Amino acid sequence: MTMHKDPTMFGKVAVMMGGDAAERDISLLSGRAVLQALQDQGVDAIEFDPKTQPLEQLKVLAVDRVFNMVHGRGGEDGLLQGALELAGIPYTGSGVLGSALGMDKLRTKMCWLGAGIPTPAWRILTGNASVEGCAEALGFPLMVKPALEGSSLGMAKADNLEELHQAYKVAATFGCDVLAEQWVQGAEYTVAILEGVALPIIRLETPNSFYDYAAKYQANTTQYHCPCGLAVEQEEQFQALALKAFNVLGGSAWGRVDFMLDENKAPQLLEINTVPGMTAHSLVPMAAKQAGINFESLVWTILETSLWPQRAAS
Repeated sequence: MTMHKDPTMFGKVAVMMGGDAAERDISLLSGRAVLQALQDQGVDAIEFDPKTQPLEQLKVLAVDRVFNMVHGRGGEDGLLQGALELAGIPYTGSGVLGSALGMDKLRTKMCWLGAGIPTPAWRILTGNASVEGCAEALGFPLMVKPALEGSSLGMAKADNLEELHQAYKVAATFGCDVLAEQWVQGAEYTVAILEGVALPIIRLETPNSFYDYAAKYQANTTQYHCPCGLAVEQEEQFQALALKAFNVLGGSAWGRVDFMLDENKAPQLLEINTVPGMTAHSLVPMAAKQAGINFESLVWTILETSLWPQRAAS
């Protein structure tokens, strides 16, 4: 990783956090951790919440670049990235296309299917008839997901038709496509990606039925294993697969890819995250630490991605 240089090379940095998506609270925690780490290294960084401050303020404040920590819709789906590009303000993370595809679980799976990347079989749910058809085609258990939410919001496991109807009803309230995918019974892993390199894999272990919102942010019972326990050759193989899956969707700079191993120990990729959390419970800092990168260095390296040619203001 790049050695620390003069913090003034970044100019004034707005750490974008908050927003008005369902993940607002997590975004604020992530953003404030990043802001503190930048300021501790001498970077001229300020807090910027697009829910309370119009984007035009970035010009008024003479901001040179944005460190984007807005999770979910409006910050992670290409909208903010497009606005910043039109304004000529460089930013961290994936561009418009990678952000839009990565946020959409349904289009993610469609792209992966085309690229030959393994992902659990699924059906789109659009009403009662499709729910019945899905149950018949895929069997149980199933995982129901709103296509455009993160942090496991709106997700539920369905073990029978009644639960599938109920899970669909809840997921449909999020105002986006709903999909149901075959349940994968096996260990869950995540691969952090930084500047085109896959970091050490983390294995997640929770007593909850799956790695849900509570397991991610509230529970003390979730265990994180890094090293993950895989054989070296196997870990390298899965790291390469995760990197391919990230690149297929147009992801760049930094992010995270989640996958599970099924009963045959074969990988089944679930989704990517183009603005991962940076809180005390977060996975990218954990993987970076295992790779010998402390939190301040991680934040610095991510900010450096805003200096890449494709991120520079035209």
